[in-house]
Amino acid sequence: MRNVILDCDPGHDDAISIIIGASKRSELNILGITTVAGNVEVDKNTRNALQVCEMLNLDVPVVEGAVRPLVRESEVAPEIHGDTGLDGPVLSPPEKKKSPGHAVDFIIGEVRKSDEKVTLVPTGPLTNIALALIKDPSIKDNIDEIVLMGGGTFGNWTPAAEFNIYVDAEAAKVVYESGVPVTMFGLDVTHQVIADEAVISRVAEIDNDIAGFVKELLIFFAETYKNHFGFPGGPIHDACTTMYLLDPEMFTFEDVNVTIETKGEATYGMTVVDLLKTTGKAENVKFATGVDEETFWKIFLDVLASYGEADA
Repeated sequence: MRNVILDCDPGHDDAISIIIGASKRSELNILGITTVAGNVEVDKNTRNALQVCEMLNLDVPVVEGAVRPLVRESEVAPEIHGDTGLDGPVLSPPEKKKSPGHAVDFIIGEVRKSDEKVTLVPTGPLTNIALALIKDPSIKDNIDEIVLMGGGTFGNWTPAAEFNIYVDAEAAKVVYESGVPVTMFGLDVTHQVIADEAVISRVAEIDNDIAGFVKELLIFFAETYKNHFGFPGGPIHDACTTMYLLDPEMFTFEDVNVTIETKGEATYGMTVVDLLKTTGKAENVKFATGVDEETFWKIFLDVLASYGEADA
């Protein structure tokens, strides 16, 4: 079992990432879920995380975190994820309550007390992770790696910047310069796993409630990506993180230096990926470049099917 904390802003693809990590096909020990302002406001993201946990009968703490980025005002993406952050499915208010305290203190506490190193899995802006590293730098010694979704060699929120990094580039800079191993799933790889009509049809053939929920998420996400970007479906960006933790062999990587642009007017939030080693700077990121799509979707469908299996 690998100890993980899922730090997220659910978000259709964040929700799917949680579903993957909590499945019977997963050997992840989810210590808790922390939320951050990102796709929508943090209170909505917390509610969404609670709803997903309740649906999965996942009994882990859900702890609310940063309400805004380190320096800038919040920026949200209702045009992609809807006003609730999880538009599409009709969800009842969750009975599960958020845990007391702040996500940053939860992260620090869990990392400190864990007998095994902890993997942090942020799939939203990196505000909580940066604040934890700033408040208690000693936790770096007990973090195995930070497996994140963000960035890329191109952008989707601006021509240069991907949403998660753009929303809080100052936090990203702290994380990328922390010295903790970073495994990065940017747009270069997440745009290779697009849930198009063929994928959605295969999901629809799986007869259980969780697969039905995911089908509704994918239908809504596909529509927004078609309308905004002309894509044939929705890239399930954040799912790449937990899929990697299930089976890292399906991905290919380059060890590179990545710096975060925080000053340029047109390039704020850009992840400057030194693929050709032009700077001579030390490599600080394991950068995902490719994925075996057949393996990805096979495991993805198997994960969803596992929710219909009887407990042993």
